[in-house]
Amino acid sequence: MARLVILRPAYPHAARDAASAARTEAATILEQRSTSPRYFANTLVFLAADRTRLEELEQAARQYLAWKDIENEQEILNLDAFQRNQAKTRREHAEGTIKARIPETYCWLLVPDVPEDATIGAKISWREIRLQPAQEALAVRASRKLENDGLLITRYAGTTLRLELDKVPLWRGDSVSLKQLADDFAQYLYLPRLRDTDVLLAAVRDGVAAITWERETFAYADSYDATRQRYLGLKTGQQVMPSLEGMLVKPEVAAAQIAADMASTVQPAVSSFTSDRTSASNADQRPFVVESSLPLSEPTQAAVAPTRPQPQRFYGSVTLDTTRAVRDATAVIEEVAQHLSGLLGTRVEITMEIHAELPEGAPEHVMRTVTENCRTLKFTNYGFEER
Repeated sequence: MARLVILRPAYPHAARDAASAARTEAATILEQRSTSPRYFANTLVFLAADRTRLEELEQAARQYLAWKDIENEQEILNLDAFQRNQAKTRREHAEGTIKARIPETYCWLLVPDVPEDATIGAKISWREIRLQPAQEALAVRASRKLENDGLLITRYAGTTLRLELDKVPLWRGDSVSLKQLADDFAQYLYLPRLRDTDVLLAAVRDGVAAITWERETFAYADSYDATRQRYLGLKTGQQVMPSLEGMLVKPEVAAAQIAADMASTVQPAVSSFTSDRTSASNADQRPFVVESSLPLSEPTQAAVAPTRPQPQRFYGSVTLDTTRAVRDATAVIEEVAQHLSGLLGTRVEITMEIHAELPEGAPEHVMRTVTENCRTLKFTNYGFEER
């Protein structure tokens, strides 16, 4: 889980100061965890006080403490009613000043970073981001800014995860365990900073459920049997509930195992059919005859079934429930398309059409999002239109 480290006032920061106390302390915390090296460095972001604003905050704190002492010792100081009210008012005013100056003072986000093309052992660089004052919790303000700037990922697509798997690469051979993948994202600064492991698991769910898994994402397996050299619990194009005990499998490897399983299922039936036919031919020394339940006019006659032409094209269309589109589309592929694609030389084409009636019209942000997603998913024809 990503953490925000708020540095003590003893470690302030100033703009473009590479040797500030805040940077020095942040670097120490990033490298060491107690007496051991820090392993999950990509989970930390630092928030530091501004050096100039810190003086103003400390002044307000001194005034608050002074008036607080006077208020606590009003009996010893023999204060009258007016003086007591004055001490209380001044203390409350100083306290309000402190609360107002804290978000103004703690305004520097220090984010560790390493370029993607950096060599092993490359020096860590720091992004310094100045936060705008706001009357909200420091962590809330910081996390919102990090998320908006793409420095803290709270939603991750399966296709984007596949890009990272291939680019680095993060694969360990033909697969990678989710536990290892979670450690990678938490450890390496050149990878996206995920909010927590739930973000990774959600990306896995999204990728495995994609109907384009074979081209754009991956498959999921519960484990790998090294003895039999096969993935157990292999799942593709369907909803899964992944755990860190599972693993991602390269799509071409998963497709090869699925094809081998289908071939092994079909082969025994073909072999049995051929064997029976050969035995009958050898025994009777006659062409293969189809048995018939109709009575024969003469004992030596046999009814030969006429050859019927086999259909060479299939077509079908179905309307999917939008609330269960992924599940229903997966069922169509598994129960219909896969049976057809298993035939020799078959070319199966699946086309999806979307028709949406928008009586209230489409807002600008929805149009922009849908259009960009259609372009990314390589729609051949799409667009919004007026009636």
